[in-house]
Amino acid sequence: MRRRLLTDKWFRILMVVGGLGVIVAISAIFFYLASVVVPLFQEPEIERPQRFAVPGDATRPAVTLITDELREQVLRVQPDAHIIVVRYDDGRELGRTRVALPAGAKPLSAAVADRASGVFAFGLDDGRVVVAKAGFKVSFDAQSRRVIEPEVAYPAGSDPIDLGANGRALQLLAVQSSESGTTVAALTEDGRVLVNGIEIERNPITGAESVNSNGAELTPTPPQVRQLLIEYKQRELYVLAGANELWRYDISDKAKPELLEKVTLTAAGERVTALTMLSGGFSLIVGTERGALAQWFPVREEGTRFKLTHIRDFPAMPAAITALEPEHHRKGFMAGDAQGHLGSYFATSKRLLFLRRLTEQPIVALAYPPRGNGYMVEDAGGQMHTAIVHNDYPEVSFYATWQKVWYESYEEPAYVWQSSAANADFEPKFSLAPLTYGTLKATFYAMMVAVPLAILGAIYTAYFMSPRVRGMVKPTIEVMEALPTVILGFLAGLWLAPFVENNLAGVLLTLFTFPLAFVLAAWLFHLLPESLRQRVPPGWEAALLVPVTMAQIWLCLTIGHPLEAWLFDGDMPNWLSNVAGITFEQRNSLVVGIAMGFAVTPTIFSIAEDAVFSVPKHLTTGSLALGATPWQTLWRVVLLTASPGIFSAVMIGLGRAVGETMIVLMATGNTAVMDFSIFTGFRTLAANIGVEMPEAGVGETHYRLLFLSALVLFGFTFVVNTAAELVRQKLRERYQTI
Repeated sequence: MRRRLLTDKWFRILMVVGGLGVIVAISAIFFYLASVVVPLFQEPEIERPQRFAVPGDATRPAVTLITDELREQVLRVQPDAHIIVVRYDDGRELGRTRVALPAGAKPLSAAVADRASGVFAFGLDDGRVVVAKAGFKVSFDAQSRRVIEPEVAYPAGSDPIDLGANGRALQLLAVQSSESGTTVAALTEDGRVLVNGIEIERNPITGAESVNSNGAELTPTPPQVRQLLIEYKQRELYVLAGANELWRYDISDKAKPELLEKVTLTAAGERVTALTMLSGGFSLIVGTERGALAQWFPVREEGTRFKLTHIRDFPAMPAAITALEPEHHRKGFMAGDAQGHLGSYFATSKRLLFLRRLTEQPIVALAYPPRGNGYMVEDAGGQMHTAIVHNDYPEVSFYATWQKVWYESYEEPAYVWQSSAANADFEPKFSLAPLTYGTLKATFYAMMVAVPLAILGAIYTAYFMSPRVRGMVKPTIEVMEALPTVILGFLAGLWLAPFVENNLAGVLLTLFTFPLAFVLAAWLFHLLPESLRQRVPPGWEAALLVPVTMAQIWLCLTIGHPLEAWLFDGDMPNWLSNVAGITFEQRNSLVVGIAMGFAVTPTIFSIAEDAVFSVPKHLTTGSLALGATPWQTLWRVVLLTASPGIFSAVMIGLGRAVGETMIVLMATGNTAVMDFSIFTGFRTLAANIGVEMPEAGVGETHYRLLFLSALVLFGFTFVVNTAAELVRQKLRERYQTI
């Protein structure tokens, strides 16, 4: 007796420790996933803020501020064409240089091209333009110490560009430059807007350079021109006129600029005070006198026609916007206002990253380091502010990951997952909605196949089948569970998907006529003479369905092609796509449903069969003794008693389907689309993790979002399993007294 008590105590302790171990393990998984995900939603950290006097001429804001990659030095390009080199940390002056201007010429206006290019231009009082490019030259001395030196180049040639202003001074300027050429637009003092394109051709033999230039005057000319902007690809020109009107021109042919449209950017009476273009030159950021910020970009309407469209608004600044600055390679921007506030935003995620007051003076100039990990600010009081900013994940927000986002070049808001692209100014598309939708879609179609087969098969096997047949059927189905899903996915992708495409009508006919074939076979069996029916041993009736099923499949596949030729012009997939407007993909949800149903069925079958078979015999025999038929006993007694176990089987199968990876990976197109059609593919959270985790850089946004996907899967299965356990307990309490 004592030995038995000790054994009971030992196993009680072992069970408690095991249960606690499971809880600890699950908690550890959750907290590890959360620790990787939490930094995505934290605010940027700002370190080592510095404030010092603006070097050089502080009476006018800098044309641009250019920083090296490591934030060691800053080039302050002044309106008088001088360039001052200072330290990023403390503003100590390190040297000076100057943009080469013609003798006697005075710069009256200036403009900055795409920030990553380092190109800027000066408009002179004689109507000419000088385009320059500033940057840093890095070398190493004899002691292998890093030496940084400023350098100035002239991408449009060292000679000033004559825009045809007839000696008139240039009051406003815009510039863009790339390897293909340079485009300049300018407002002359007599109110004309001139556009000029410059290309430099180099003789491959002599190395001699020749400058080709062509341009024209804008017609019609906007009134009260206040700002000019040239799109990054040098195909469009934006002209801000009056208080809030924007004129958009096509300047693909510099000799024949064409007015495309006029757009009112704000409500009546609200003045636009700042305007800039995001990285990539597709989107405009508009700031107003009331501190409002909005994003606009062209949206395709019909054919090749585009219309400048208001896309989204951002949290407003406390005062009028006085300066805007885009990030070099991401869709972020900074805004400064008249009360000295600095705000950092990210366009795609519609996120205000931080808002802080640096000074009481208006902000007049802003700049980012090349990596976007800091800021440089000039105020009207002659002070410069610098800091280091740890802002690694601005692309992520609840809005960007779970709601429709209107991306650049898209005709409407959409749910999109696209984690990589070929160009550096790629707009991140990290919506988890299509992946979650694909996961639920895969689960739904898999359960549609697995649940009826598994539950009905389990009921028949446990309640009606003879012990001898059950002893063969159940182990066979349980062995199916050991089949690797990679094999199922391989067969589904390479054999089943083409087979379904080539025999679509026959396959659909087979699926729809399965129940009818079984009912018809049962009715015909009932019509047989009793002497014939009694020859079938009890519990062996299901064996008669094997030839019936084979005949039904053969018949449906045989008549499928004539039916397809008669109703669907001989090609049902093509008919669905081109006539019915239903997209058909070879690797679709139907294929995945069949393959995943085959994988999930053994799990549900085994647990449900055990639940039905374990119903106490005295309940069934008592029901039969009271006059109930076997079907009544099954429906009123057996299923109610076994319902907790059957429900648990379905929930475990659901969890199995949610987390399936290899079948989905190999049997679908793996495209992240939100379409519930059974003829289209999808991408699931689990498959996405399996595909993209090897290529994700540790600690990057993509890497942490994959962990967020895993956390969503974890949370979904945890909630479903918890709810299932509560329901199971309720069912058990309700029917345990039958």
